[in-house]
Amino acid sequence: MGSSAKKKKDKKKDFQKPKLKVGKARPKPANFTDTSFKSKSVVLNQQSLTTTTPSATSQFSHHLSLLTSRTDSQRRDSLSYLTTAISTRPTNAPLQQPVSVLLPKLLPLMSDGSHGVRTQLLKLLRALPTNDVADHIDKVVLWVRACMTHIAADISTSAMEMLMWALECAGDALVSCPGGWVKTLKSLVAALRWPQDTPETTASGWSSGRASIGKPGSDGKAMVKSLSALTSLLRAGFGDPPPQNQDKGRMVYGFPLVDTACHMLPTRSDTFAHLNLFGPSRDEDSQMYEDREDRQKVFQRRFRGPIERGLEAAKQEGGEVGRAAAGVQKIISEGMKDYEIYA
Repeated sequence: MGSSAKKKKDKKKDFQKPKLKVGKARPKPANFTDTSFKSKSVVLNQQSLTTTTPSATSQFSHHLSLLTSRTDSQRRDSLSYLTTAISTRPTNAPLQQPVSVLLPKLLPLMSDGSHGVRTQLLKLLRALPTNDVADHIDKVVLWVRACMTHIAADISTSAMEMLMWALECAGDALVSCPGGWVKTLKSLVAALRWPQDTPETTASGWSSGRASIGKPGSDGKAMVKSLSALTSLLRAGFGDPPPQNQDKGRMVYGFPLVDTACHMLPTRSDTFAHLNLFGPSRDEDSQMYEDREDRQKVFQRRFRGPIERGLEAAKQEGGEVGRAAAGVQKIISEGMKDYEIYA
């Protein structure tokens, strides 16, 4: 009987609710496992145990691959290493990697969100050989135009410095490549927030005023950079006026050697690229304007009015902005002087 009463008491105990007292912790179950311990480990990413020092070429390629790193400081440091490696190479030594390999890695960094990365990128681009960059100027100007109209104000301002660098490298090739003249002017006018004389704006009567380009207090500096880039572009597009005497400075032959220079071998590659024989059809914005007269004609018809109105408003601000606007007006008057005479 005693054993039976004990079993009944144990069964009844399983169904009884324990009484909890204030200030005391809940009793732990019988199958409780303590998980409060912590484990420590050392993780070495890409550990190298080789005793030989990597070559300069392998280090250059390694830092080139780090340009897609997620860390801003890593991208900036890799750009700094590449700049030093290119600048300190021997005079007649070739680049560690050709420009055709470097530019696809470097150009996307024009729209990098870090100001330090973009500043270091500009230093690296200035260290590249200008002759090699000129062969790829059409790809460079595509990224420059995309960054000029970027929604971030600091990226748009940095793109103006990139444009001036590209014009220093190959100004004539830039304004002569497909879309290099009209599309770049459109991007500059859009970055300056000057209304353009387009059919859409003319029909609706709507025009947008110039909004702030930089952070508060830095509008003037951004405006000066944009006007400086416009000055460089117009100077490269208009170039030097043709000499009054076309026969001066060249050898003149008698009959039958007439216009000998026109029948000589061309001095530039892809001479008939402006004909676009095998490419897709182009609109007016994507055309190649290789002649100074063609660039003057499209500038007079589409851009001179909006730009001069914007310059008049910029001159009223005075200071550095006014002086930069006056410089642009001087370039326009000098570059379009012969067009107005012969028009």
